[in-house]
Amino acid sequence: MQSCFWRRILVSIGIFLVAGSIWLTNPSSALAYDNPDLLPNFQTPVIDLAKTLTDIQEDKLVSDIKQFETDTGWKLRVLTQYDRTPGRAVINYWGLDDKSILLVADSRGGNILSFSVGDAVYELLPRTFWIELQTRFGNLYFVREQGEDQAILQALDSVKGCLLKGGCNVVPGLPREQWILTLVTSVIGGIICGFAAQPRNDKQIVAWQWALIFSPLWGILFIAFGIGPVVTRTSDWLPLVRNISGFFIGALVAYLSPVFSRPSSSAEL
Repeated sequence: MQSCFWRRILVSIGIFLVAGSIWLTNPSSALAYDNPDLLPNFQTPVIDLAKTLTDIQEDKLVSDIKQFETDTGWKLRVLTQYDRTPGRAVINYWGLDDKSILLVADSRGGNILSFSVGDAVYELLPRTFWIELQTRFGNLYFVREQGEDQAILQALDSVKGCLLKGGCNVVPGLPREQWILTLVTSVIGGIICGFAAQPRNDKQIVAWQWALIFSPLWGILFIAFGIGPVVTRTSDWLPLVRNISGFFIGALVAYLSPVFSRPSSSAEL
């Protein structure tokens, strides 16, 4: 069970890297064709060719997107496809512009989500945000556990939430797998700090000079990779407390390790 969990984490990291390379090299590959015959003869913000959404979900999503566009001016559009795609014909159909966000869901690839984003959107949601959004909700494990419909709906909820509060650099929310990684880096940072702080002679209690010398290493692990991803993605204090506790426990164990490894003296001759 443990090996399966770590395999999921490694696969998630691999998916993140692949998604990033795909996005940077060809973010609009899902719109490589032009087949306007597949488009409806009426205007709707959701075209569900793959039948990913239920009728109730689609009706609610259409209503929410229209209301969101009326309230904010941001244009959200959703296209699901499988063996057929209207391709670039959706650009004229929807009149996509600088304030438009097109989500394309296609289950034929390793990641079902891709995004086509207007230039004005990047001022609030940078490119790294879209890579993380695609990786978190479009990966195979999330789709297998939650379903393709939830991948679409939760990704759109994240986008709407960030636009309403004026932008995001990262996707809100802290998945369990990501928190585990931050906890691991926090503990490793603590272990490095603890080993560095071990006294070098009998007159020292803490070798703070050595701890300071190694501070760039354990500081990056603890602060940048252990604390940073938590405080930027959630206001929940529990993961933060756990990571800080993991750092200090790792540091204490490493600092006291010579005591544990010291051979016990015997009074017997």
